[in-house]
Amino acid sequence: MGFIDELKQFAAKGNAVDMAVGILVGGAFTKVVNSIVSDMLMPPIGVLIGGTDFSQLKVVLKSVMKDGVETGPAINYGKFINVCVEFAIVVVCAFIVVKLMNKIIALRISDVRAAVDGIQSAADLKKAAAKIDDLKKMVD
Repeated sequence: MGFIDELKQFAAKGNAVDMAVGILVGGAFTKVVNSIVSDMLMPPIGVLIGGTDFSQLKVVLKSVMKDGVETGPAINYGKFINVCVEFAIVVVCAFIVVKLMNKIIALRISDVRAAVDGIQSAADLKKAAAKIDDLKKMVD
């Protein structure tokens, strides 16, 4: 099977669409997390450490005066800390989502087990098969 055929098959399965939606939602979520960290969490922390803008914390390596403003290469550790906090929030949120999905799948599995254990007629078998199909769709 050639590359183009594999690409067509991949797109036809809906994986490409699922991936695109995930990327879009992830990008939007990242903007929300960035705003929460930089606009809501860090200002109070900045007040606690002396009223500075936390993202502006840095160590200037070589001071250069330009138009009355001190500039030069610097290590921006405040921005780095912001990014670390953003990362921690994203990790916690991802953990919560995965944990919820695992719970939902476990509930579905127990529902399927109960349906299989309760098979006593052809109608019960059809219901159990339908639940198994639903579970397969959810996992795939």
